[in-house]
Amino acid sequence: MILATVGAQMPFPRLVSALDDWARANPAVEMLVQIGDQDPPPASVPHIALLDPETLRDRIRDAELTVAHAGMGTIITCLELGAPLVIFPRDGDQRETRNNHQIDTARRFGERDGIWVADDAAALHRLLDDRAELRAGTPTSPQTSPRLIAAIREFIDG
Repeated sequence: MILATVGAQMPFPRLVSALDDWARANPAVEMLVQIGDQDPPPASVPHIALLDPETLRDRIRDAELTVAHAGMGTIITCLELGAPLVIFPRDGDQRETRNNHQIDTARRFGERDGIWVADDAAALHRLLDDRAELRAGTPTSPQTSPRLIAAIREFIDG
């Protein structure tokens, strides 16, 4: 199953439309898209308004692939679970968010194993078509890095 989420704060019509188009051409692939309060809803892809955090985590764990905006909650969950993730960042220039912080986030995390970035529908469709080739990264510890703690301690203590 392919799971997609737009987050809980605002709709993301460009991502949902791209997923809906791909689902229409690939009806045999099981998908679920968390769409928030998007109106109108997608025509072809199964969707739900919102998943609670525990259910979302379970669905990410069980999914073949997760597609998401560049929200840190989904990125961290996928890293912790070692779940493959395609980030489709909101574009500030298209007024999908207040600035281009999601594009910057996607570029940064797109350098990690198990995370890919699609900037447009064509790139997303190629990644979905090739999803069998996308490999999960190694799960990341949910604990704070000892190196980070030492750096903060050194900064505070001088």
